[in-house]
Amino acid sequence: MNKNSSNIMTLAPNTSNKKETVCIFGTGDFGRALGHKMIQSGYSVVFGSRSTQTSSLIPKEAEVLSHAEAAQKAAIIIVAIQRQHYDFLTPLAEILRGKVLVDVSNNLKINQYPESNAEYLAQLVPGAKVVKAFNTVSAWALQSGTLDASRQVFVCGDDMEAKHMVMDIVRALGLTPLDQGSLLAAQEIENYPLQLFPLWKFPIFLSLGLTAFFFFYSLIRDVIYPYVYENKDFSFFIAISIPNRICPIVALILLALVYLPGVLAAIIQLYRGTKYSRFPDWLDKWMLCRKQLGLVALAFAFLHVFYTLVIPIRYYVRWRIGSRILSQALNNKTDPFSNTNGWLSDSYLALGILGFFLFVLLGITSLPSVSNSVNWREFRFVQSKLGYLTLILCTAHTLVYGGNRFLSPSSYRWYLPNAYMLSLIVPCIVLVVKFVLIFPCLDKPLTQIRQGWERNPQYSE
Repeated sequence: MNKNSSNIMTLAPNTSNKKETVCIFGTGDFGRALGHKMIQSGYSVVFGSRSTQTSSLIPKEAEVLSHAEAAQKAAIIIVAIQRQHYDFLTPLAEILRGKVLVDVSNNLKINQYPESNAEYLAQLVPGAKVVKAFNTVSAWALQSGTLDASRQVFVCGDDMEAKHMVMDIVRALGLTPLDQGSLLAAQEIENYPLQLFPLWKFPIFLSLGLTAFFFFYSLIRDVIYPYVYENKDFSFFIAISIPNRICPIVALILLALVYLPGVLAAIIQLYRGTKYSRFPDWLDKWMLCRKQLGLVALAFAFLHVFYTLVIPIRYYVRWRIGSRILSQALNNKTDPFSNTNGWLSDSYLALGILGFFLFVLLGITSLPSVSNSVNWREFRFVQSKLGYLTLILCTAHTLVYGGNRFLSPSSYRWYLPNAYMLSLIVPCIVLVVKFVLIFPCLDKPLTQIRQGWERNPQYSE
């Protein structure tokens, strides 16, 4: 469900001091929390319950009546009851005719029933105007006032007037309504709170897979190989050295995978000669989770920075430096300064610093509070132009780190190259293809296609 929907209603306070009475069926946690919030916003609230006895948990300003009596006092009735208890509404069908019923229920699992709870409610009470809303807001958030993470309320219904009445209530509570269309969208709205990081699954599983692969790859090259052939125990590399190799490798590959689907999409559009043809499902899903891929990559880049900062205080590093100094003192010999190595070292560090800076900038601009404050052209410039520049700098950082070791036979243990060499495959492919696509002979027709020009209309849907 797209939170950047163009149907977002602007937050406008109700200028009227006196608001209508709203009925809430159900005195559970959510019904009480919603009633308390509505009373704070100036609404009169009446609860419909099986038991008309008041409780200390129910707001003092609210009435508690039977379902039939409460329904007669309000034009809007919020049904804060689970689906399996909807049967009590059938005898009230005549009283509820013409009234707005707001379904706020959720299920225990995705697609638990053939139809949505809101559609089922509309079938039970055919004379009422059913609207789905408030199911993405928790009772705890309403009670504590911490609504920042769940300020958006998805609303759908077949009656436009009823939807607007519910949206007015949503805005009066300080929330933001999002019109999702007809009641057919209720199933998707009800599934939304049950989804567990849907756009994060692919990036997380991919990063875990890459981490596991490069861990065992580095373990074989840097720990097992020296133990077998040199009888040296470097098992302590597992704590710092190997993770500090894995983190930049995974970060670079994931960053390249952020821009690879865009390159593939451009090739497909050039081949088809139109933009009015759907991409394959796997490419669509890949493009939707690019932001998450980039944020996971940024997390690995941060880990690489932290691991790098602790290198000078490692016992192994201090021991190597001390042994080298002692060896030079005993032999009365020092290594001459190499201007070439100085340039390589400083260039490697400079490229890494600049690449990480732009990486962080990309992450900051992907935050909703920042991305909402820039226009589309500015956002595209940062995420596309600066994004490719970040990929270039990070790839160059890895290339300079390798230096001339790419051609050194000693770099290949058991015919396996260094892990960082493998990390350059995807970024180099992306950068080379992107470089080819900016040639005028390809960029011009691609721009025309994205502006609506069609070369092969048969691919259009």
